[in-house]
Amino acid sequence: MAYSGNFVYLCLIAGFYPNVMKTIVELNALLRKEMMLEWRRQSALGGVVLYLFSMVFLAYLAFDGRINTETWNALFWLILLFSAMNAIMKAFIQESERRHIFYYVMVSPATFINAKIIYNTGLLIGLAIAGFLVFTAFLGNPVQSFFLFFINLIAGMVGFSSILCLVSAIASRARNNFTLMAVLGFPLILPLLLVLIRVSGQTIYGTTFSAVAPGLITTLLLTAIAITLSNVLFPYIWKD
Repeated sequence: MAYSGNFVYLCLIAGFYPNVMKTIVELNALLRKEMMLEWRRQSALGGVVLYLFSMVFLAYLAFDGRINTETWNALFWLILLFSAMNAIMKAFIQESERRHIFYYVMVSPATFINAKIIYNTGLLIGLAIAGFLVFTAFLGNPVQSFFLFFINLIAGMVGFSSILCLVSAIASRARNNFTLMAVLGFPLILPLLLVLIRVSGQTIYGTTFSAVAPGLITTLLLTAIAITLSNVLFPYIWKD
């Protein structure tokens, strides 16, 4: 009986290991492809950075450099949201029909959407850090609990990426890309945005991990739901 159980266990490992390695190889290839395309089209990323800088500078002029903490917090997340939408809007729209067919033959839909989410998460984290530095330079830095603030920031960027990648995939299969992404994106991302603003507001005044833990758990749950829906729904979009 023990020998039979070990044999079954080894068979499961033998069948599971090649699939895992194949997925890792496909993810690595897709991530390298995304970075190469981003490097070739530097103007797109530069436009997003310029948009972020312009919005912060406009806020600096509008408030004359003096802003209270609540306004700082809300404005920070709103500008990050619009910058994230501009950055991820091209995630699927830039893919041509021929390239889409090539991906359809070469990789699985789950691997493809997860590669998009991972790449755009890294992109948004870099954008968020840049936005925080620009905010600090122009509008000051009221944050007291830096560590918890950045945990919330990273969790928020993962959530933004997972939700907006799915919305971008849906919009890319329609013919009204930009309008559809805006219409679908805001209702889906609004609950996450409200939680992020509330947790960020707590870190600004100084807090403990136990105080912000419920908000962080809610953020992670919303992100997990978005990633799960992406993996469940994207194969149907993929076949269209």
